[in-house]
Amino acid sequence: MIDMIIEQRRRALGGGLQVGRVLPFAKQRMVGPFIFFDHMGPIDLPQGIAADVDVRPHPHIGLSTVTYLFAGTVMHRDNLGYEQAIRPQEVNWMTAGRGITHSERFEHARVHGDHLHGIQAWVALPTEHEEVAPSFSHHAGQDLPQWDDDGVIGQLIAGSAYGLTAGAETHSPLFYVHLDMAAGAYAEIPGGYEERAIYIATGALEVSGQRYESGRMLVLGAAASRIRALERSRVMVLGGDPVGERFIYWNFVSSSQERLAQAASDWKAGRMKLPDADDAEFIPLPDEPASWKKRGISS
Repeated sequence: MIDMIIEQRRRALGGGLQVGRVLPFAKQRMVGPFIFFDHMGPIDLPQGIAADVDVRPHPHIGLSTVTYLFAGTVMHRDNLGYEQAIRPQEVNWMTAGRGITHSERFEHARVHGDHLHGIQAWVALPTEHEEVAPSFSHHAGQDLPQWDDDGVIGQLIAGSAYGLTAGAETHSPLFYVHLDMAAGAYAEIPGGYEERAIYIATGALEVSGQRYESGRMLVLGAAASRIRALERSRVMVLGGDPVGERFIYWNFVSSSQERLAQAASDWKAGRMKLPDADDAEFIPLPDEPASWKKRGISS
């Protein structure tokens, strides 16, 4: 039933902001096309918080980013000209493709104070779509089907599951769901995909007679799956079909290490345009992997 348990590892992003890093994991790099999974917060951001907590402009290639909040507000700006706040139970879906830059800032918190809690995931693009034109879309309301059934309030964030399809354009078979479960409620985990996982954001679940606490991702086997909430729980359910091996360097994802090196070179040389509304600063390129230098593909 459960092939692996992955516990979040705390990572500091600067400015006092920490996340729980779940994917990638040494023994489980991906779940379907999901290659990155960060649990943000929960954290209280005081009024007047310093700007160094913001995520300054930075680049991506080869992936789609998926931002989903339980609480709080984050402002997105990108070099396509989009400026879009994301709030709870909405989705910002950004496909980097051949290259995009964006920032994520806590401007609402700076003025009013805020309570931040959410998930950011990355979905690796299939090889034939890794170099698609970059795009951004915001989704709320009917784009994100909801249901309320016997103690479970569900919301489909992306893909297809439970006979429903969400509004964001995806490039490979996947599903991503938020379940808000009352104590004692049961939920079935969708089948029909090669790889699936459950992430317990809050609360505790019973799976196959075992108790699992928050902060854990349960990677599931192929058998039918049913979970029970032992207390009120927020649960993210995700999966899809694999897209093949992927390499990660910083914010870049690709099937080719040479492509990662090219993206790094482009960013270092200033060839990737910054957002017009947020171009006064950016995150510099970190040190390149030693393996690139050994193979002669350094930027």
